[in-house]
Amino acid sequence: MRATIQKSVAGDFDQAVEKTIDALEDEGFGVLCDIDVQATLEEKLGEEFRQYRILGACNPALAHEGLNEEIELGALLPCNVIVYETDDGEVIVSTVDPQQLISIADNEALDSIATEVSDRFERVLTSVADELGLPSEA
Repeated sequence: MRATIQKSVAGDFDQAVEKTIDALEDEGFGVLCDIDVQATLEEKLGEEFRQYRILGACNPALAHEGLNEEIELGALLPCNVIVYETDDGEVIVSTVDPQQLISIADNEALDSIATEVSDRFERVLTSVADELGLPSEA
């Protein structure tokens, strides 16, 4: 069972992060937190790590609707979107799979919200891939 949906994209890492944030905004998501894992591991542990960013994305209207249905949903928010480089330099943009995430709550009232978030995340990934191209096109 896969917990994410993802696309490999052309372009450099910083472009992918920028385009991902833009595409999230176009779909009504704000980025509440931006964690630079590479910098954090270097600072806290003195360890080198690949470029890796975690973007905590939230759509306020959908979050509000979900929290009204299930107050404990907040433990699963914001939805994480990651951008990282593979060992061979490929750039991956990946989002949590909202349907898998929401299934934890075991509340059917959240199903339509999960579907809406999933559709929006699919459009985010498609938009980033369209902007930057797919690796085979590079």
